Amino acid sequence: MASNAMTGGLVAGSHTRNELHVLHGDDEQRPPTRQSVSKTCRVCGDEIGYKEDGELFVACNVCGFPVCRPCYDYERSEGNQSCPQCNTRYKRQKGCPRVAGDDDENFDADDFDDEFQTKNHHDDSDRQHVTIHSENGDYNHPQWKPTGSFAGSVAGKDFEGERETYSNAEWKERIEKWKVRQEKRGLVNKDDGNNDQGDDQDDFLLAEARQPLWRKVPIASSKISPYRIVIVLRLIILAFFLRFRVLTPAYDAYPLWIISVICETWFAFSWILDQFPKWFPITRETYLDRLSMRFEREGEPNRLSPVDVFVSTVDPLKEPPIITANTVLSILSVDYPVDKVSCYVSDDGASMLLFDTLSETAEFARRWVPFCRKYSIEPRAPEYYFSEKMDYLKDKVLPSFVKERRAMKREYEEFKVRINALVAKAQKKPEEGWVMQDGTPWPGNNTRDHPGMIQVYLGSEGALDVEGKELPRLVYVSREKRPGYQHHKKAGAMNALVRVSAVLTNAPFMLNLDCDHYINNSKAVREAMCFLMDPQLGKKLCYVQFPQRFDGIDRHDRYANRNIVFFDINMKGLDGIQGPVYVGTGCVFNRPALYGYDPPVSEKRPKMTCDCLPSWCCCCCGGSRKSKPKKKGGRGLLGRLYTKKKKMMGKNYVRKGSGNMFDLEDIEEGLEGYDELEKSSLMSQKNFEKRFGQSPVFIASTLMEAGGLPEGTSPTSLIKEAIHVISCGYEEKTEWGKEIGWIYGSVTEDILTGFKMHCRGWKSVYCMPKRPAFKGSAPINLSDRLHQVLRWALGSVEIFLSRHCPLWYAYGGKLKWLERMAYINTIVYPFTSIPLLAYCTLPAVCLLTGKFIIPTLTNLASIYFMALFLSIIATGVLELRWSGVSIEDLWRNEQFWVIGGVSAHLFAVFQGLLKVLAGVDTNFTVTSKTADDAEFGELYLFKWTTLLIPPTTLIILNMVGVVAGVSDAINNGYGSWGPLFGKLFFAFWVIVHLYPFLKGLMGRQNRTPTIVALWSVLLASIFSLIWVRIDPFLPKQKGPILKQCGVDC
Repeated sequence: MASNAMTGGLVAGSHTRNELHVLHGDDEQRPPTRQSVSKTCRVCGDEIGYKEDGELFVACNVCGFPVCRPCYDYERSEGNQSCPQCNTRYKRQKGCPRVAGDDDENFDADDFDDEFQTKNHHDDSDRQHVTIHSENGDYNHPQWKPTGSFAGSVAGKDFEGERETYSNAEWKERIEKWKVRQEKRGLVNKDDGNNDQGDDQDDFLLAEARQPLWRKVPIASSKISPYRIVIVLRLIILAFFLRFRVLTPAYDAYPLWIISVICETWFAFSWILDQFPKWFPITRETYLDRLSMRFEREGEPNRLSPVDVFVSTVDPLKEPPIITANTVLSILSVDYPVDKVSCYVSDDGASMLLFDTLSETAEFARRWVPFCRKYSIEPRAPEYYFSEKMDYLKDKVLPSFVKERRAMKREYEEFKVRINALVAKAQKKPEEGWVMQDGTPWPGNNTRDHPGMIQVYLGSEGALDVEGKELPRLVYVSREKRPGYQHHKKAGAMNALVRVSAVLTNAPFMLNLDCDHYINNSKAVREAMCFLMDPQLGKKLCYVQFPQRFDGIDRHDRYANRNIVFFDINMKGLDGIQGPVYVGTGCVFNRPALYGYDPPVSEKRPKMTCDCLPSWCCCCCGGSRKSKPKKKGGRGLLGRLYTKKKKMMGKNYVRKGSGNMFDLEDIEEGLEGYDELEKSSLMSQKNFEKRFGQSPVFIASTLMEAGGLPEGTSPTSLIKEAIHVISCGYEEKTEWGKEIGWIYGSVTEDILTGFKMHCRGWKSVYCMPKRPAFKGSAPINLSDRLHQVLRWALGSVEIFLSRHCPLWYAYGGKLKWLERMAYINTIVYPFTSIPLLAYCTLPAVCLLTGKFIIPTLTNLASIYFMALFLSIIATGVLELRWSGVSIEDLWRNEQFWVIGGVSAHLFAVFQGLLKVLAGVDTNFTVTSKTADDAEFGELYLFKWTTLLIPPTTLIILNMVGVVAGVSDAINNGYGSWGPLFGKLFFAFWVIVHLYPFLKGLMGRQNRTPTIVALWSVLLASIFSLIWVRIDPFLPKQKGPILKQCGVDC
C-alpha cells in the first residue's frame, strides 16, 4: 500500500454546495503504486518454476492446475497424492522420489540418482533471480529459485521469533523429527550429517512455510455420529408423537387441545429449522508462524495485505468516549505492520467531544503503542489491561518493565482525567455553539444539518511515536447530513466509511468493530489473514467472522448475555455448510464482496467428449459436444461488465489489474467521434456510475482487488474526492444499500448484508482463536437486555416482510439449502412468541378449569412422552459433548428463550407489523432507578418497561393455577391427585423457565419495586375474582338430587 500523506487539519466540505474548507492542511505527494502479474502456484502463491528442459512445470497433465514443484512433492509424500482440482492421482515425474502406489516405470539411471541430490545451497551459479507476485501482494519481490530441490535459505527475524517460542532442546528435537521424515521420503541423505546446522534449519523453515496456513478440524466421529443418530431418532419420535396428538383429541377441552396441537406443531417446525443446520459442525486451526514465513521474509518487502479498520459511534454521551478511545488504542497497537493498518472512526453525531477525544487519543498513542510492542502487552486496551486481575510480571524478563509500566499507568490515568474533563465540558452546550481551539466554529453544531468532515491524525507523514517510529493512520470521519435526505443510520455510516477508505487507502480487507469492542488478541488480524490470504480459499471468502465475547457479565450469566450456545454451537454448524452469518461486529471483510461482485468461478475439469460420433449418439449416451447456454439473467451487472471488458481487451485482460478499467476522467456526455471500442468503454463507464456513484477515483478503486491507489493521485485531490463520496446525495440513483455495501431496509442490517453475499455464492469462515480476538460490553440488567433482544427481533420481522425474505428470495442461486434453512430460522424465530405465549398460558387454564389437553394418559401415550423427553435430553447432552459448552450455559439459553419469547419477541412481531404494513413506528420507553451496588451493580438495576408485563402476568397466572389445583385435589380426595401431576409438571415447567425473570424483578436481597408489587396485587385480585366465579370447591350436580330412601332394594 502506498504511503499516504494527508492533511494535518480538519477538512470540512459539502459536494452539493461546492464547499471545501481546509484548516491547517498541507499537501504531500503520494508515491505511485505498482502491481504485477506472474504465473504463481495456486497452493502457496510462489513462482511455479521451470523444469530442466526449460518448460513450465506442470504437476497435473489432466487439468493443468498450477502447482509448484515443492507443493507437488509435499502433496505426493504427505497429502492424498492427487490434484486439488480434478482429484486425479499425480504421476511421478523425473527427479521425484518414489512413494507408495507409484507404478513401475522405466526411468533413466540418472533419474534414480537425482532422487538423492537434494542439497544445492552452496552453488550460487545454479540459482536464478526471479520476480514473483503474490495473489494478495502489490509489488514485485525478488526471490531465489533453487534448481535442484525445494530446499533453500529463508531464515529471517520472523523465523527466529518462532524459534524463540521453543527451548533449545525442543527446537533441536523438532528439527531432528523433520530430518527423519525427510530421510524416509528420500529427500535427504544420511551422509549429509556433516552439513551446517543452519542449513537444516533453513530447510525446515522453508518446508514449514509451504504448508497450509490453516486446517479444518472435523468433530470426532465418536462424538458427532451418535449426535446425528439421536437427531434422526428424535425426528421419528416427534412424528409419531404429533400423529398421536392429532388422532386423540380431548373432546371435553377441545379448544385447549386445538391450541396445544398447533403450538406443538410450530415448535417441531422451529426445532427442525434450528437443528439441521448444525449437522456438519467443524472447527478450524490457523498457523501464524507459517503466515510470517510466507509473507514476511527477511530482505523482502512485507507482503501482508493492508487492512482498514472501521469503528462506528453515534452519541458519545451514551457511548462513553473513554471506551471508544480504548478501542482505537487497541487497533493502533495491533500486531501488524504499521504501514498496512488504517483506523477510520465514524462519528454519526458530528460531536466535537469525540473529535477532541481522538486528538487526545492520538497523542497518548505515541507512548502507548511502543510500550505494547516492546513488552508484548495483552490486551492492548489500557483500561482493561490495567484493571485485569492477573500476574502482570508473568513471562516478563526485562528489568525496565516494572518502571515503565508504572509510568505508563500514571500517564493513562492523566489521559482519563483529560477525557473526563472533556465529557464534563460537553454536558452543557454554549448558546453560540461549540468553538474549536483556533476560534473556528465547529462545523457540526447542528447535528442534523452539517457538512462532511475528515481529519487525519496519524499516518506515514503524521506524528511519530516517542521512539521515532511510524504509527498506523487514524482518520476521523463525519458524513454530511442535510434535512430531507434519508441517512439509513448505522448502515449508511458504514457505507460512507467504505467509500472514504477506498479513496484514501483502499485496503483489500476491512475489519468492522463496534465502539465498545476492543481487540483482545493483538494477533487477531493475522488470524483472519490465514484464511483471506490463502491462495485457494481466500478469493472465495466474503468475510471471516469471530465470536463475540464480553466483559463485565456476572459469573452465572443470568440473562444469557454471552450467547454461548449461538456462538459455540450454531456458528460452528454453519461453518461446515457455507459459513457463519454476519453478526455486526468482529468481522473482517473482503472488499470486492461488499461491492456486489460475484466470487471467482473455479476452473472445472473439461468433460470427456469425442467428435467421432454423430451428435444424436452423444445425446443418447449422455455426452455433449456443446455446453448448454447459460441463462441470460444468471449473472449480475458486474459480471456482464467484466465479460464486456474481456471481449474488449482480448488476451491482455487481467482480472486483478491495478490500473483503471477505463480513463474515467475523460467521461463526456456525447459519444460522437468514438469508434466501437471506445463507445463500449464509455457505456461501461456509465453503467459503473449508475452502480457506484459519480466518483472516478472510487470507481477505479473498485477494480483493484489487491488494493492500492491509482497512480498520479495527490492528497489534495483525494481529500476532495473523499468529501464528495460522503455527501448526503451521493447514493441517490445508485445501488448503494440495495446490492452494494451494507444493505438497507432493516435495523439488523448485519443479517441482511451477509445473506446477500451468501446468495451470490460467497463463503464465510468462522475463526475461534484460543485467546478471544475481540471483547465488548453487554447490557446485563433485565430491561436493557430485553430491549436489545427486541431490536434484533424487530429487524428479523422487517426482513421477513421484505423482498429479501429467505423464504422466497434468490431461489436458483448459489445459496445452499441448509444455509437457507438457517437464515429462515433467523427471521422466523420472533413469530414463535405467539404459540409460546399461548402454550405457557395453558397450564394455568388447565389447573383453573380442571381440564387437560390430553384426554387420558394411556400406556402408549406415556411411552410417546417418555421417548420424546429422553430424545430431547440426549440431544442436549451429545450437543454439549462435541461443542464443549457447559450445561449451565445451555440451561440459561433455554430459560431466556422463554423469557425473551413471551416479552421482547412478542412486542417485536406487533411493532414490525405496524411499522411495515401501517407505517406506525412505536417505541417503548425505559425509565431507570439508581443502583447502589458497586460490582455488577447494573445487574440489579431495575428499569420498568412495558416488556415486563407479559412474563409477569404468566408467572402470577401459573402460581395462582398451582395453588388452585392443589386446593382442588385436597378438597376432592386421593383420586384427583393422579390427573393433577401432569398439569403441575406443565405449570412448573413454565415457572422454572421464568425464574431468572422473577429474580430480576425481585432485585438483590429480595427488594421488590413498588410498581411490581402494585401490578402483582392488581393481577392477583383479578384472578381471584375469576376463581370465585369458577367456584370449583362446590360440587356441581346435573339433574334431580337423589337421596337414599332407607329401603333395601
